Amino acid sequence: MSMLTDKLMQRKLDERDAKLKSIVGEQKNIEWGSQIRSYVFQPYTMVKDHRTDYETGDVQGVMDGDIEPFIYAYLEMEAKNANGTKA
Repeated sequence: MSMLTDKLMQRKLDERDAKLKSIVGEQKNIEWGSQIRSYVFQPYTMVKDHRTDYETGDVQGVMDGDIEPFIYAYLEMEAKNANGTKA
């Protein structure tokens, strides 16, 4: 009986893990050189998203939380990739 309970519990855990993987999506390793954005404050100002190549000169705005253009650029890139078109 305990063997059946163990198998059922393992199956339930496997289903939960599969559901979490489908929700979370792809995760990248955190390592040196794998940053998403670069911030330059001097001698000029620029923030660049390395995934989408979107950049802006409004560093202070980005630091204050104005990241919508980066989000839209990422979503646009993902939509193009989902349709089979490389950005």
